[in-house]
Amino acid sequence: MYLSVRLLEISNVMMKKYKSVEEYIEGNEQWTEALELLREMILSTTLTEALKWGAPAYLLGTKNLIGIAAFKSYVGIWFHQGVLLKDPEKKLYNAQEGVTKAMRQWRFSSVDEIRADKTIILSYIQEAIMNQEAGREIKAEKNKPLIIPKELQDRLNEDAKLKKSFESFNLTNKRAFTEHIASGKRVDTRLRRAEKVISYIIDGVGLHDKYRKC
Repeated sequence: MYLSVRLLEISNVMMKKYKSVEEYIEGNEQWTEALELLREMILSTTLTEALKWGAPAYLLGTKNLIGIAAFKSYVGIWFHQGVLLKDPEKKLYNAQEGVTKAMRQWRFSSVDEIRADKTIILSYIQEAIMNQEAGREIKAEKNKPLIIPKELQDRLNEDAKLKKSFESFNLTNKRAFTEHIASGKRVDTRLRRAEKVISYIIDGVGLHDKYRKC
């Protein structure tokens, strides 16, 4: 029996379909004030706003630079090229260690945290903009072979339906699945991650859609 319970925190409201940034913010009542404050700060810069993957996204030209999203226990701001930020306050971390190379996130458990760190947040946003304007970015590796770990390959060999679902994903999603499993140092960790990935594959949801997709 496949593991159907999400092992990663996903807010119920994040699974709704939103047609605008305003609707997204209003639909996350617990974090409306926090989202509005983050949005106000970001829009005070030169970035433009869009709704991508069902959540607010902020672009410099056509480049996705920043995103904001709400979950059950926190609201966060994502820097797509966050690894390039100096991060003197040590606020950023990689939620997918060993998988995500460039993206970093900053989580807040209350709107008061955002107010207290407003100046710092703005400085990080401005640094992200300057980095992009200077052409500094970590680009995804191309032509890298897709290596499916045994923990997943065994299940794909056993279940034709699961294999067909896996093959329906694009290469980026496949790579996210496989690298998430393979980065586990212990066998039990890799097996546990494989079960999580399988539940995502069955549902037709990408590994990183917990941050993006609604």
